[in-house]
Amino acid sequence: MDRNTVIGIALIFLILIGGSYLNKPSEKQITAAKRAQDSIEQVRIDNDKAVMIARQTEEAKVSSHLTGTGDSLISQEDHARKEKFGVFASAATGKEKFYTIENNLIKVTFSNKGGRIYSVELKNYKTFEQKPLILFEGTSSKFGMNFFAQNRSIETESFYFTPSDSTASSVLNGPVIKKGKEGIEKFNETSKGDSKSISMRLMAGDGKYLEYKYSLSYNSYLVGFEVNTKGMNNIITANSNYLNFNWNIAMPRQEKQSKMGEDNYSTIYYKYQDDDVEKLSTGKSGAESLRTKTKWVSFKQLFFASTLIANDAFPTVDIKTNLTQLDPKYVGTFNADIALPYEGKESESIKMKFFFGPSHYSTLKQYDFLMEKQINLGYVIVRQVNQWLIIPTFNFLRRYIDNFGIIILLLTILIKLLIFPFTFKSYHSQAKMKALKPEIDEINAKFGKDKPMDKQQATMALYKKAGVNPMGGCLPMLFQFPVLIAMFFFFPTSIELRQQSFLWATDLSTFDSIWNMPFTIPFYGNHVSLFCLLMTITTIISTYMNSQTQNTEAMPGMKTMMYIMPVMFLFILNSYASGLSYYYFLANVFTIGQIYIFRMMIDEDKIRAQIMINKKKPVVKSKFQQKLEEMAKQKGVQPRK
Repeated sequence: MDRNTVIGIALIFLILIGGSYLNKPSEKQITAAKRAQDSIEQVRIDNDKAVMIARQTEEAKVSSHLTGTGDSLISQEDHARKEKFGVFASAATGKEKFYTIENNLIKVTFSNKGGRIYSVELKNYKTFEQKPLILFEGTSSKFGMNFFAQNRSIETESFYFTPSDSTASSVLNGPVIKKGKEGIEKFNETSKGDSKSISMRLMAGDGKYLEYKYSLSYNSYLVGFEVNTKGMNNIITANSNYLNFNWNIAMPRQEKQSKMGEDNYSTIYYKYQDDDVEKLSTGKSGAESLRTKTKWVSFKQLFFASTLIANDAFPTVDIKTNLTQLDPKYVGTFNADIALPYEGKESESIKMKFFFGPSHYSTLKQYDFLMEKQINLGYVIVRQVNQWLIIPTFNFLRRYIDNFGIIILLLTILIKLLIFPFTFKSYHSQAKMKALKPEIDEINAKFGKDKPMDKQQATMALYKKAGVNPMGGCLPMLFQFPVLIAMFFFFPTSIELRQQSFLWATDLSTFDSIWNMPFTIPFYGNHVSLFCLLMTITTIISTYMNSQTQNTEAMPGMKTMMYIMPVMFLFILNSYASGLSYYYFLANVFTIGQIYIFRMMIDEDKIRAQIMINKKKPVVKSKFQQKLEEMAKQKGVQPRK
């Protein structure tokens, strides 16, 4: 491990520590989180009140009927509703009913109250408490249109819609799904299953209505969503160019609470129609007004996403997150106010679709909307390593092996084999450098600390004469370092590792605690992760073995820094995915084994003898150097001996 490597790792550590400190919730954020939780509770209270009022109204109707005053009372109520809701008065009362459509992947529940999607369950996943995984539910979410009609403010969430189908529950069937083909649309094209649609209409009299139409197919995470209007051009205010669609969700916590887990990754992602994917800040609350055409908006958690996708684009969108990091039940509230284009025609249709499913790279990539960029795989080179090397290899091994601990082991072996030639060359270069130690000591004694430039020139001249390349040890790090960083991003965001156990780790996507401490250590946490501990121990051992082939006397602080780094990463990775620590641990074990093999393969005495022979040979000048000297002579400058 040379100086550049150590400096690079140190900078990464400082960036991570600085990021953790800067993203630490402030008092203001904690207060905002408390307000968000209060708002969630208020929604529940409001719903309870609404139910109570409805009951009281029904009881009053029954009582008034028995006392003979029912007709006049009902007449007064009808008049009040007509004054308040106009043509929608008849839809202001009713009884809430639920309808479900489910395929092999998701179960979608619709409510006639608001005509909305009430809840979505992912059938093949469970929460960290092994409960059904519900992306959101109606008691803590909002879903509806807001517009002005006949000088009245209408919120569709308050009205009862008329369903097109009275079937309470529908189950879609289809062919057997092959492993790895879950939710793959190309597979569905050749192996089709059932599909079903349901419409919810808000009636406005005389065949006029606002309609929500939903559709779902077998083996798909996509729910078709259309907003249709008929005869509403004389009801909705004439100067309305947009209809406002409000989507608000209190996101239930799906993973074990961790400062480096779900709280650190949950936010709203969005993609402009002709631009790249962007997001609100992670780890803290935020808001943004999108005044450019937007293709999709996604409420993203660590491993799951609820995304609304426009067939064309949304003209404007206002998004907001209010994270509740201290809440054990909810990650926070996510809100999107979306403008839908409206032209005031006799009949109009706005086509969209929802994606309710896992943040799985191949699944998201198939839609060609860049939705896979919601998965944080790193930047520039690191992301390319994940996309073209790690993920394809991981998916290939997954087809044949079910044990993810074994998959990570084989992945580690494969990577080590790929860079083995470069690692061997690096060790050989280090052995040459070690063989020149007596000559280096002579140069250091000759020039001391007063003539650093002369000492550097003499050292480089020695390397050149002996045929030693001081940069030879950097080549393997050039290949290995991007892979190490790629793994740092891949494992914490890989849904394949979610709730997969190996040895003592019950979930490779989060930390493997073997001891929950009754106190918290700053930057470390209140638990001990065994894989992280093993990684630290093996890193120190491999560092010691590497230092025996390196000359660190010229840089006294280098040796100390080499041993501080493993301790730093013990603090950093203690709360990260245990799969990541397990991979680093395996990589260290193989590195230790490689060093033993290299020591048996490389004879340092022979290297020393060969270097002495090379020193006696005349130094052959390169053509480029010869040309430079000729140009210098033409200008009257004598080359330096």
